[in-house]
Amino acid sequence: MDFDRVASEFLRALRGKRSQAAFCRRLGYKSNVAYTWESGRGFPTAAQALWVARKVGVDLEAALQRFYVVAPPWLEQTDVATAEGVAALLRDLRGKTTLVELARSSDKTRFAISRWLKAESEPRLNEFFQLVECSSLRLVDWIEALVDPEQMPSIRGRWQSMVVARRLAYDAPWTQAVLRALELEEYRRLSQPAPGWIARRIGIDIAEEQRSLELLARAGQIRKAGQRWELVEAMALDVRKDPEAAARLRGFWGHVAAARTEQGLRGTMYTLCGVSARDLERLRELQKAYFNQVRTIIAQSQPVERVVLSLVQMLDLGESESPGAAREAAPLPPGRAPRATGSRRARA
Repeated sequence: MDFDRVASEFLRALRGKRSQAAFCRRLGYKSNVAYTWESGRGFPTAAQALWVARKVGVDLEAALQRFYVVAPPWLEQTDVATAEGVAALLRDLRGKTTLVELARSSDKTRFAISRWLKAESEPRLNEFFQLVECSSLRLVDWIEALVDPEQMPSIRGRWQSMVVARRLAYDAPWTQAVLRALELEEYRRLSQPAPGWIARRIGIDIAEEQRSLELLARAGQIRKAGQRWELVEAMALDVRKDPEAAARLRGFWGHVAAARTEQGLRGTMYTLCGVSARDLERLRELQKAYFNQVRTIIAQSQPVERVVLSLVQMLDLGESESPGAAREAAPLPPGRAPRATGSRRARA
């Protein structure tokens, strides 16, 4: 991804239909900073860019609510359009990812990243975008929360592909596991994979394998390379855009995990406990940080040798009757796993 170009297009999208001169006057600048930004000759800091967004009418708090779905506690005390707010956002997205890992993936120095995370210095918008992508793989989601991605040619195609891929993930969840199987090093070495090869690797039947491949090909997510299938583009999906569909999807993979656990598959651990409300929030923050670190490791993992379902759950059992929390009547997507019954043992 060309982060300089993305930054230029983002600032152009913020300008909208205004002329550069009118835009600069609106912001209180006497010089034509819009030309400087949009030509890529220089960029504002991330905090300045967010201030510009607010100045032209973007509700930053609502945008962050859309991005996070559940707004983080720090947002209530911190204005994101400040150096401290940008640092808080980057720390939140970073989770437990080490500076070494972040520096390696972003091609920035640990010293520079450390200063940005402490608000001792400020990243330019293009640097901020790069760090958001490297720490969360969600830059397109972040941009979508503030401007229309259709107005940004460099990410328009990726955004449109994500919309299609997200719908497919909701409607046919096994397609996502099939995609991961196509990334396996073993599969990529096969000259002519036999029907059922993918099915055996992820534990589905041949009919589901064929159905998933046909749906993925029709959606433009995979293409034929000789006798093998290959991904058109690997992408990370935020499936929370549609809360009800996302709840059904979480339920689907929860049923898959339960069924595989009852079949004796290792990997499930659980703790049933009592904690204070304050400590529950601490545990949820730890859970989110863990999940972000898992995503970072996954993004950097090579070669791909296993397809893994990572299911991170922490449920307040007292919330089971709260609005929208219990959806026993919600149907599972096509290809659903059997509902687990009986007792369940914790497995390491």
